[in-house]
Parts: sequence; C-alpha cells; structure tokens
Amino acid sequence: MAANEDVDLSPAALHLESPDGRSFVVRGPASQRPRVGDYLELDTVGGPLAFVEEVLSDAAGAGFVASGSLVGESASASDERARWAQAPLRPTQDAAVEALLSGSDPRLHLGHLVDHAEVGVALIPKRLNRHTFWCGQSGSGKTYALGVLLERILLTTRLPMVVFDPNSDFVRLGEMSPGADPESVAALADRDIVVLRPGDERSPLHVLFKEMTPRARAAVLRLDPVVDRAEYNALLGLMADLDAVDTPDIVGHLHSLGDPDATALAQRLQNLGVLEWKTTWAYGAESATAVIDRRPAATVLDLGGYDRNEEQLTVTLAVLDDLWARRAERRPLLLVIDEAHNLCPPDPETPLGVAVRDRLIQIAAEGRKYGLWLLLSTQRPSKVHPGIVSQCDNLTLMRMNSRDDLDQLSAIFGFVPRGLLAQAARFRQGEALVGGGFVPMPSIVRVRGRVTPEGGIDVPVPMP
Repeated sequence: MAANEDVDLSPAALHLESPDGRSFVVRGPASQRPRVGDYLELDTVGGPLAFVEEVLSDAAGAGFVASGSLVGESASASDERARWAQAPLRPTQDAAVEALLSGSDPRLHLGHLVDHAEVGVALIPKRLNRHTFWCGQSGSGKTYALGVLLERILLTTRLPMVVFDPNSDFVRLGEMSPGADPESVAALADRDIVVLRPGDERSPLHVLFKEMTPRARAAVLRLDPVVDRAEYNALLGLMADLDAVDTPDIVGHLHSLGDPDATALAQRLQNLGVLEWKTTWAYGAESATAVIDRRPAATVLDLGGYDRNEEQLTVTLAVLDDLWARRAERRPLLLVIDEAHNLCPPDPETPLGVAVRDRLIQIAAEGRKYGLWLLLSTQRPSKVHPGIVSQCDNLTLMRMNSRDDLDQLSAIFGFVPRGLLAQAARFRQGEALVGGGFVPMPSIVRVRGRVTPEGGIDVPVPMP
C-alpha cells in the first residue's frame, strides 16, 4: 500500500540508507513509523520506491527502524547506487505506486489497495505458468475472490481452464450478473464456457471405465497390488477383455469366463455397487476427457452433483490421468482445484483418494514444464499435502485466524513479508494478500466486483 497519509515523511527528517542499491534501512521517530507494506518515495528524479518489509522499534524504544527492498525499474541500476546511499524521503504519491502496481489495462485489476481505492493491483497473466495457492477461512470471501480471478483470466487471456468444483460454486461462470459492466459481459459471452453436470442430458459429466488406467481401475475397485494380488493380477490380465465390452455387461462377461479370479472381480464389482453409479459412467457416450481435449475456454466439472465421494474422486482421477497421459502435447491448461483439502490431503483414507493425491503431487512437481498449472483453493492450508503447497509460487491469502496455518504459509512463501502475513487475522471480508510472480508486488487488496454470479451462497438466518 502507499505510505500512511497521517505520517509526515519530511525530507529533512528522514533519510534512507542503501548500501547496495537493492535493500534499505530508514530510521526515525515513532510518530513517523511506517507500516509493513507501505511505500516510501525517494526525493530524487526517477528513483525507485522503497517497499517496507519489516518495522522494529529502535534500541531506545523512542523511534523505529524500517527495512525492505528498493523496487521499480531503476532499482537495478548499479550506477545509481551512490545517489541512494543517504537519500531523503518525501510523502509518497499514489501516482508513483500506481505506476508500479496498476499496469496499463484496468481489466487486469484484481482489486485496489485496501487504503487507496485509486491504486489498482494488476494481474500479470504470463506468470500464471506457476502453481498458485489460494486460501482463506470460511466467510473470508475466498470463493467470490477466486471467481474474480477466473473472470480476469477469461477476459484477458486465452489460457483454458478446468475447474474441479465440489460445491457447485462455479457452475454459473457462463452467466452474467445484472448490472455488470457491459464490455466485460460482451467479452465473456464470446468465450466458450462449458459446465458438465452429473445426469445433465445436454452436458453430462461422466467418464469411460475402459479409458481409465490400470491403476485407476484398481483404485475404483479398492484393489491393492500386494494385499489383493490375485484379483489385481487378474484385472491386469483381463484388460483387453474388459475393453471389448460395454460397462453394463462387464459382470456377465466376467462370470462367463469360468475363471475363479474373474468371478471374484465380478463379485467385487457387484458388492461395491460400482455399476450402479449411473451418472458416473459414459457407457460409450462422450466423456469429460473428450470435452476437455477440445479445450473450451473453461470447463467446469460440477462434482457437487454426485451422491458419493467415490464418484467425485473417480471422475477427478480419470481427468487428471488423461491430462497426464497427454502431457507431451504441451497444451497449456490451468487446473483449478477448489476445496483442495478434499482431493489432496496428506493422508487419504481410500485407494481412490491416494491415487488422486499422488497424481496431483506429480503434476505439482513436474507439470509446469508440460503446461499443466495448478490453482489450489482451500480453507485450511495444513490440510493440503505439503509436497503440493511447497511447489506453489503464487499466493492469495484471505482472512485466516489459525496461527499454525499462518506459520506454515510464512515458512513456505518466503517472498511475502511476515508482517503482511500476520495481518491476515484482521482482514475484512473481501480483503486479500496477494504475492508472487502473478502480481507486481505483495499487496493487500480489496477484491473487485464480479461479472458472473456466485453459484453457492450462504444460507441466510431466518428472521421474524
């Protein structure tokens, strides 16, 4: 944010010291104490801004010592370092901060600085080629804000996305809110946004069992390669036979083979009720993987429409496996995983859960070079596998009271000043800390309004 307007940064009172042209220290009386996230402006022509990353009381306790980084294009000019060795400061103007944060396209603005409505904070789309972590506790506005980001991506890029939507929060991404900006409405209406729902006659969400990998089929059947080695081996040996019949005929086909292991597989299918998942299996129709392969601008998978968690995991696994199998095509795709703690917890309880988590770990570790980029959203960072979170280079943090979660984020996202992270417990609804390569500088923003309606909203308390 820009410097506190109540602080008088008199050039005669405060001088910045920068020994290397990159970092700085400034000392002064307590009455002029800046805040973490403030910008201090050097009283020089064309000089950089000083971004405050830490503020401490001085040894006597009567003043402050602030430190941070010099930022802006001229901050890297080594021949200018001497000018900033003892540079005076002046009150920071919004225009100087705006030049650093806002860019030239207002459509890219995720919102504005909390204390400065005139200063927009722009998205840097080309840096979405890194994984992004999006978090905030219930009631923080996390889902609404994520919708804002998805809209900005749709409006300003041609990066296709797949949204794994377990709570049906983004199923209205193709609709427009009353009173929305007409230019944005027209631009979004021109994008190909597909919403796949279980049981939907026009746009069903389902997958083909025969297209799933051997490991994925075994996970659906809860087969362990060691504990259930006979049935698992039988499954591997019968892959060609299973691919030759339609899903509803699998049980009868297995019984007809007269093989004990095949019969055991048939019984497992019946006992688990897998073939009763009528809205999960495509039965020869077009699958979700085929729709995604066409690369609509956005494909929303309404996982919330399933009755069973196993069905959500099965569809998710089928899609992720298919994308990974096609990774050598290097076709850029943003994978938005809402409620990520459900799909990639540290310790899944079922084979399906383990398979989904392991695939996401692999994509987090290796997917970037193939154009598979993750955007993970959750209420509880500690409930997401740390091997995935640690691969993220972009962060959005909304209100978060959990000290453990904030400590974890501070350890992982070292590019965000600890003083900014610590403010998350005091954020109001709709306020967010954004940091990483997809924004110019770590900033606390008030998220802008949405163009599309939110799919899932809170149930109001009945009143007399």
